[in-house]
Amino acid sequence: MDKPTVAVVGIGATGVVLAAALLTTDPDVFLVDPQPGLAETLVRKGLGVTGEINYEVPVKHALSRVEQLEEHRPDVIFVATKTFHLPRVLKELEGLFRPGMKIVSTHNGLGTEDVIADRFGPESALRMSLNYGVSLKGPGQVAVAFFNRPNHMGGLLPGARQAGAALCERLTAGGLDTVFVDDIKLFVWKKMIMKCTMASICAVTDMTIKEALTFPATREIADACFQEALTVARAKGYDLGEDYLDQALAYLEKVGVHKDSMCFDLANRSRTEIDFLGGKVVEYGRETGVATPCYAVMTNLVKTVEDKALKQGVAR
Repeated sequence: MDKPTVAVVGIGATGVVLAAALLTTDPDVFLVDPQPGLAETLVRKGLGVTGEINYEVPVKHALSRVEQLEEHRPDVIFVATKTFHLPRVLKELEGLFRPGMKIVSTHNGLGTEDVIADRFGPESALRMSLNYGVSLKGPGQVAVAFFNRPNHMGGLLPGARQAGAALCERLTAGGLDTVFVDDIKLFVWKKMIMKCTMASICAVTDMTIKEALTFPATREIADACFQEALTVARAKGYDLGEDYLDQALAYLEKVGVHKDSMCFDLANRSRTEIDFLGGKVVEYGRETGVATPCYAVMTNLVKTVEDKALKQGVAR
């Protein structure tokens, strides 16, 4: 693929960083987000990223609807929305999809690449595991709290290597170090066991990660959830090794002063990504015959709190 035309769908916190890195080496990247007025703001003000990564880049092409990409014939589409928006985005992409197009899931969660593969075929699906933490400060403006380099990208079929490796080179050239790996699901599991476990606990208790790991009662819940998730991962073919938990806890200590993003979702009375986090561990556990009682309880608690929050506000 010779300099593919690239689009980023979803210009929230994660999408801003991805788009800024891509725009650094190619000003003709297309940005898409349906938020009213955002496209005009992005073109007028550009993207700004501060903290562990810094960008200040102009934006030439910003659109408010996925359908508007049709005339531009993108070869690669990064989807950086919340996980619950993924099915809608893929439905919108049906009208412009063509053989050879690559769709890259950059979501938090388990199995998002499989959702893409189910709709467009495994040869079209790529997945990124992002290793940076970011918060949105305003339209097109974000702060990066940490970046544990590099990010990882992979496909579901061996034939994805050429296109995927080229995208990794492009992101790295733009300052967002990314490497292509042969088994992306392994890297997703390594990150998501941490995310799936701590997101629910932090969301229900409104604690930071550090607080939840330090307080004995929530630490006991976390330890039980970690063991359940590791057992499910093994049942799915991914044994992360004896040292994984020690490494995971060391990683969490670095970012532990922050609240998980699910805390902010509930505070803002927005939908959470629980179905692709704790909910997916429970789903995989049922598929493989692995009991996940702690995960089931935490997932149901999040759904209960989420339902109450949505009834009190406006679902986003």
